[in-house]
Amino acid sequence: MENRGYPVQSPVTILVIDDDCAVRNSLKFSLELEGFAVRAYADGRAFLDNAHLPDGGCLVVDQMMPGISGLDVVDALRMRGVSMPAILITSSASRTLRQRAAAAGVVVVEKPFFGNGLVEAIRGLLPQTP
Repeated sequence: MENRGYPVQSPVTILVIDDDCAVRNSLKFSLELEGFAVRAYADGRAFLDNAHLPDGGCLVVDQMMPGISGLDVVDALRMRGVSMPAILITSSASRTLRQRAAAAGVVVVEKPFFGNGLVEAIRGLLPQTP
């Protein structure tokens, strides 16, 4: 895409998976304000059933969801050969959960979010962000 002869960078796509509608919509709104494109999903199964994943994006996934947990979603993606960066959001990050996330290469960000912690974590995982 170009604008007056200058290349225009497409926004990075953030994939938000959270079963709480208010949290999901809030994350979508705030990340779009930061210049990201956002796709939101109500649960891990709906996300995994999606046939098209963007090149170079970032996954923001809640750990505690009915049916399939956030780390299980990441594990399923890794088994498919998808190595997209991932951030696990949780309000209860036990030592075991942190160890499992670290082993999977997943960053843990605790809820409630303070300041720009989530956005900074996303930008830290992506080589070029808005």
